Amino acid sequence: MVKHQPLQQVYEKQLCLSFLTGIYGCRWKRYQRSHDNSSKWECAWFIILCSTFSLLLFWAYFWLEAHNDYNQFNWLLYNRSGEWKDGTVPILATTAVGFSYITFLMILALCHISLGQQLNLYWIHKIGVLAALITTVSGVVSISDVWGDEWDIILISLQVYISICVCVCVCVNKVIQLLSFCVVIQSTGPFLHIGALAAVTALGWLVAGYVIRAGRTKFHMIVLLVYLSVLLVFYMVPLAITSPCIMDRNSLKPRPDVIGRRGAPMLAPENTLMSFNKALQQGVSSLEADVSVSLDGVPFLMRDRTLRRTTNIAKVFPDKQHEDASLFNWTEIRSLNAGQWFLESDPYWTVGSLTGRERNRMGNLTVCSLVEMLRLTARANRSALLNLHRPPPEHPHYKTWIMDTLWAVQRSGISQKRVTWTPDTDRGRVRGLQQTSLEKLSVEEFRHRGISSLTLRYSQASNKDIQDFLVNNMSVMVYPVNEPWLYSVLWCSGVPSVSSDAPQVLRKVPYPIWLMSPYEYCLVWITSDLVSIAIVTGIFIFQKWRMSGMQNYNPEQIMLSAVTRRPSRDVNIMKEKLIFSEVSNGVTNTDEHLYPENGYDIGQYK
Repeated sequence: MVKHQPLQQVYEKQLCLSFLTGIYGCRWKRYQRSHDNSSKWECAWFIILCSTFSLLLFWAYFWLEAHNDYNQFNWLLYNRSGEWKDGTVPILATTAVGFSYITFLMILALCHISLGQQLNLYWIHKIGVLAALITTVSGVVSISDVWGDEWDIILISLQVYISICVCVCVCVNKVIQLLSFCVVIQSTGPFLHIGALAAVTALGWLVAGYVIRAGRTKFHMIVLLVYLSVLLVFYMVPLAITSPCIMDRNSLKPRPDVIGRRGAPMLAPENTLMSFNKALQQGVSSLEADVSVSLDGVPFLMRDRTLRRTTNIAKVFPDKQHEDASLFNWTEIRSLNAGQWFLESDPYWTVGSLTGRERNRMGNLTVCSLVEMLRLTARANRSALLNLHRPPPEHPHYKTWIMDTLWAVQRSGISQKRVTWTPDTDRGRVRGLQQTSLEKLSVEEFRHRGISSLTLRYSQASNKDIQDFLVNNMSVMVYPVNEPWLYSVLWCSGVPSVSSDAPQVLRKVPYPIWLMSPYEYCLVWITSDLVSIAIVTGIFIFQKWRMSGMQNYNPEQIMLSAVTRRPSRDVNIMKEKLIFSEVSNGVTNTDEHLYPENGYDIGQYK
């Protein structure tokens, strides 16, 4: 008598796959998953997801590089709203949350493609993707309107984040030099070219699996061709990279002088004696200040048009808090507190590092006069750079404001050769002072006007322009420079001096953090390309071998036995083949009795 042993269908638990399909498309059950091709609608949603991710990546990178100008952004918001607040905090918070969420969905979608699963984005995620896309587009439009010139920071940063990630040497005498170089640069941040090349190389795993699994259809060949084209572009992109940081180390110019822009405004209230003293402690070569003229003709230091942000005028003169700062006499201005706002708002999160004595001193600061600042500069044997604000037409000193300022310079006792004059008006009256221009003109025009110095925003100072001015004996000062990477680029460009809100940060940069010789750069470039080519080739070969074992089979050859166990790699492959066959033929867990006449289920396998 033959006794049949009942065979039970046992599906292997796939927790990882359940997690992927459950989070991405709310498909937690096995029968909800499918290896069929994704619908055109879902493919469209995948394209929207990729577009949102790319835009958010661009947006996040912009704000990462714009850190140099956060203070300027907050000041622009203050001029528009009249209230001082750090507008970068909510932007950075929402960007971090949105980018993390979209990146997570992108990873899930790519895992679906890698495993051959059908894309089916859950409707809640679709709403989230649309919200992230609309919010980011609105942010880009708003920044273009309010802060459009800041987009230049991206192009400038691309001169820095070049292909400098792996240092491979071909001769023994270069080993120590290159290893020490890597230690310096690897602590600085991302390197875009190598990072992007690594990402595109890793993407080859998904492309290879997608193309090989589907066969040689026209669409999949187009996908393969696009991928290889993108890869070729990344291989050749160093040919288009121009950066002052790729140079011979022996050609490096001296370290640029650092000018304290309004003193050290991140350590103490701007344009105050305490701020200038802090800047001198950080080793600045010059002090830069904003000069206004009071109602009775006394030059004092104030950046804003009003006194609302940096003084307690709202308490002392509440009815006059919106008036122009120059419409107050010096006695009224001197009676205001110019330090308490810094302690209360802590605009740069530096108040916690102050000692009790410094807090008390800061809480009693008053508005600084030009004479006081120049006397401090003279005692420290430093230079001064003056940015003058012309008073409004109704001001009694509207026509004599330049003479009032020159009189204050003479009273301070500082040498006129140590004072740099920036206004382009009435230069004939200030022949004894150093002349600088805020407008980029031709070298011939500068010579005609008798100007030998130029002050430029960093976005206007291209490497070619800097070299042209330096060759013609024109001194160039660049502002604002608050980040080490930007300071390094300008150092390599040969800029003599920079104006900074953060001299305490630039003081810690004794050498350019981005510097590589052309030989080393070519070595890194070629090595990276060769490694990438080898990896991509290996990926396609492995995926071809892996997929051939799952496509070329006969389901009838899979032996199902309740007794015999074959704990080997072949058994695992048969499991995958059987599952693949069931899904292709429409068999699911719900088919409980495939052979009702015998009472058998599909055979047991583990």
